[in-house]
Amino acid sequence: NRGAGRMFEPNYRKLQKSGELKKRGKQLWSIMAECGLCPRECLVNRIEGERGFCGTDSELIISSAHPHFGEERPLVGSGGSGTVFFSHCSLRCVFCINWEISHRGDGNLSSTGELASMMLRLQDRGCHNINVVTPTHYLPHIILALDQAAEKGLRLPLVYNTCGWERIEILKILDGVVDIYLPDFKYFSGEMAAKYSAGAEKYPEVTKAALLEMNRQVGVARPGADGLVRRGLMIRHLVMPNNVGGSGRIMKWIGSNLPADTYVNIMSQYRPMYKADDYPEISRRIYRSEYNEVIKKAREAGLTNLNIQG
Repeated sequence: NRGAGRMFEPNYRKLQKSGELKKRGKQLWSIMAECGLCPRECLVNRIEGERGFCGTDSELIISSAHPHFGEERPLVGSGGSGTVFFSHCSLRCVFCINWEISHRGDGNLSSTGELASMMLRLQDRGCHNINVVTPTHYLPHIILALDQAAEKGLRLPLVYNTCGWERIEILKILDGVVDIYLPDFKYFSGEMAAKYSAGAEKYPEVTKAALLEMNRQVGVARPGADGLVRRGLMIRHLVMPNNVGGSGRIMKWIGSNLPADTYVNIMSQYRPMYKADDYPEISRRIYRSEYNEVIKKAREAGLTNLNIQG
């Protein structure tokens, strides 16, 4: 149903026409002078070349940009999700499946102009959205590129594909810019978050607050007649061995604090990658019984819009 796509008008286009989008991009850029874009709040001057915990200064490094068919079905459709994978990451999980990009920083030096061109090429190739993956530390570049691309005709929904660990102050700058929030909710326990994600002990409380703000901004993700989601919150939870993520408690929290029909993707594809073998409790794939238990907990929590994998 291409008509539904043509009728959709992302809010960021209005912000671009008024000059507000560029203003917010410059506001985010200025934050890099004492960087507080992510909850690490390193306060280093990335503009002057200092590097934060994420490993980046003000130079933009992009790993790849292409139509992706492995995302959630309401994002993929027939043309794929237009994913842009950014290098580096501030969470730095020991089991990261993309560790070459997130930890080692593999990728190519780029610019906001080149990023804008990538977005437009993805639109021309028939993608249904622009999906920025691990975006937080490059938010200034993304918003300034979005401003340039919108001026040249970009009109696809913007998907903010994040680990979930986001500062409320930064999310509020994105209000009206992001169409679809696609966050992880990895851990319910701060102790587990600290152990497996480089000391991020406050991950659970930060992510809970972020999810509430994301829901306030975009609401429940509901597909159109063509099956595609163009606005809303879509939560991912990766089931881990030995319940180190606290999956049941996460499902209960979502059911108690967000609408019952909040989209929740219960993910079964955990693989012990990168340094996972150094931690015996996560050095294997999950059992079917562990996954089924999470589904049971989600239904007990009253959640009605579950993406259940095989």
